[in-house]
Amino acid sequence: MTQRILVTGGAGFLGSHLCRRLLQDKNDVLCVDNYFTGSKENISDLTAHPNFEVIRHDVTFPLYVEVDQIYNLACPASPIHYQYDPVQTTKTSVHGAINMLGLAKRVNARILQASTSEVYGDPEVHPQTEDYWGRVNPIGVRACYDEGKRCAETLFFDYHRQHNVDVKVVRIFNTYGPNMNPDDGRVVSNFIVQALKGDDITIYGDGMQTRSFCYMDDLLAGMVVMMNSRDGFLGPVNIGNPKEFTMLELAEEVLKQVGGRSKLVYLPLPQDDPKQRKPDISLAQSELDWHPSVGLADGLVDTIAYFKRVLAN
Repeated sequence: MTQRILVTGGAGFLGSHLCRRLLQDKNDVLCVDNYFTGSKENISDLTAHPNFEVIRHDVTFPLYVEVDQIYNLACPASPIHYQYDPVQTTKTSVHGAINMLGLAKRVNARILQASTSEVYGDPEVHPQTEDYWGRVNPIGVRACYDEGKRCAETLFFDYHRQHNVDVKVVRIFNTYGPNMNPDDGRVVSNFIVQALKGDDITIYGDGMQTRSFCYMDDLLAGMVVMMNSRDGFLGPVNIGNPKEFTMLELAEEVLKQVGGRSKLVYLPLPQDDPKQRKPDISLAQSELDWHPSVGLADGLVDTIAYFKRVLAN
C-alpha cells in the first residue's frame, strides 16, 4: 500500500537519501526544507519524479498537510552550522518537534524523530546504551544542539503519553556518505576534503578520541525498519556502527585511499567534544533485526568519489 510520507530536512545529507529510498519503495514523498544546510542539488534528480513534491518551509512554523508518516530530520547537525545561530538551532529542535507532533496528532500519522548520540554528551558509560541518561553541559557551546535534541525526545514521549501520538525515536551515531556538505566541519568530510586538496589534516586534541562511523545506507535501513516496527516499541534505539576508530586511524585510512602528501597538524580540542562515542546496538539487533554491514574502508570509497566530483565543479 502506497504511503504518503513527509520528510523534514529532506534536502539535507540524510534526508535526500531517505527521500530517494522511500520513492524506490513506491511511496508518495513530500520533502520539506528551508535550505539552511540542505541543498536543491541533493534532490535535483528527484524533482521530476511523479511521486515527489517539495515545499520550502521552516519547521519552526506550523505545516498543514495530509500524510501517513513523518520523518523529522530537520536540524543542522554539524557544530559549525548549529553553532552559527544557536538560538535558531534550539528553536528548530523544540518548536519543530512541537509543530510536527501537532501535525501527527491532527492527521493521526506515525512520526519518527531523528535524534542523536549527542544526547549522551561526553559519556561516562562506554559503549552507550539507551538507558544511559547522558552527561551534557547545558550551558556550553554545543548545548543548543544537544539539549535541543534531548528536549525533542521529551516532547515525543510526552505527546505519546498525553495525546497517544504514535511516535518512534532513533538516536543516530556518526554517519557519513555522499551528499555531505564539504564545509560542514564534520571529521569525515574535513579529512577527505583536506586530503583531496593536499592541505594539512587537522587533528583536534591528541587524535586518540574515538567515533563509530556508520555508512548512510545502513543508517537509513535502520530508520525505515524502525518507522515500520511493531506498535508499542517507541525507542529510543541506537542506530550506528559499533566499530570504533580513533581520529588518527580515520585520518590514516583517508590518506591511504586518497594518496598525496598531506601532513597531520594538531589543534586544541573544542569545548565539550566527546572523548569516546560508540553505540551499543543490542536493542536494534533484538527488536529490529538490524545491524550495519558496510565497513569504514568500503564506505569511504563512494564518499571520496563524491567529494572528488564536488571539488571538480
